[in-house]
Amino acid sequence: MDKGHRASRTLEITILSAENLSLDRKSVKKNAYVIARIDPIHYGSTKADFEGGCNPSWNEKLTLDMPFQTRFITLEVKCKTSSGDRVVGTASLPISDISGDYTPESYLHFLSYRLRDSRGEKNGIINVSARVKGQVESVSPAVTKNPMRNGCSSSWQQPTLGVPAGHQKISYYGGVVTGVPIRS
Repeated sequence: MDKGHRASRTLEITILSAENLSLDRKSVKKNAYVIARIDPIHYGSTKADFEGGCNPSWNEKLTLDMPFQTRFITLEVKCKTSSGDRVVGTASLPISDISGDYTPESYLHFLSYRLRDSRGEKNGIINVSARVKGQVESVSPAVTKNPMRNGCSSSWQQPTLGVPAGHQKISYYGGVVTGVPIRS
């Protein structure tokens, strides 16, 4: 692989808090924690909150390696009980909410998601902040010089946008894939 080509990015997600958590229709008393899961290999967990009850607060930053093909992060709130760890609720965080479009690299997003229990019913809200570091980069720093050198500064350069396609050197409009996500 070329030096500038990365197989993954870094996700920094801070699990801030949750609101109105319940388990078997009763408010959670204590011991709630969160697992942020990208896939079975890439995940992180907060420590249990022993004081917050149904409104726990963690404020824990998790740094995870995130493959480029990742589309969602699963946030799973669990509670330690006498009968073992139980799932309180889950939420899916689409990567498109924190990366892409016109979002600057490393921009910090503050987000809230509805949690759903195992029956699919609403079960609280989770609050997080997240940023993606190491966004898609060109294989080489490809730029195009200003084709019209008259009038404007000759130091103007047009950046290459898109995702590297293959391992060849990239020139402007050559070897770069661009596209717009379509949701069905």
